Amino acid sequence: MFLPLKKYKIIINYDVMLVKAVAFMKEKRTDDLKQELMSAPSLEKYLSENRDSFKVESTAAMLSRLIDERKIAKSTVARESGMSEIYLYQILSGRRSPSRNRLICLCFGLSVGVDGAQELLRLSGAAQLYPRIRRDAIIIYGLSHGMSLFDVNDRLFEQNEETLF
Repeated sequence: MFLPLKKYKIIINYDVMLVKAVAFMKEKRTDDLKQELMSAPSLEKYLSENRDSFKVESTAAMLSRLIDERKIAKSTVARESGMSEIYLYQILSGRRSPSRNRLICLCFGLSVGVDGAQELLRLSGAAQLYPRIRRDAIIIYGLSHGMSLFDVNDRLFEQNEETLF
């Protein structure tokens, strides 16, 4: 005996499916992407074939994700980053774009370490920390040794380097 067929509305969340599919794909290395780009017959073909390799997370989205992952109160992040809560909320809403110095301050406030700082700076389009630059070396040292933003600022001042704020 067959039951009568009912009409069902099928809702597919393609964004979730895309995220899950991307999670199972092996991420291409930057050098491989560069090589493909250099030898691509057309830009359009390269862009369409590597659509999933491009970073699409905004600075605000990444910062919000880091705050959520670490389960830190936004007021604590603002305080540890040496900025007002209002300014932090403006950054998180996308109304303000933080400078490189402010991004670095947020890295200390979020305790992301050197790799996290490099990722945030890269994603934001800011110059990454470079150990051959004296000021950046002091900042890298502070991030890698768990120093507070305020201690690093003191070190920068002692070494006659521009402070972060």
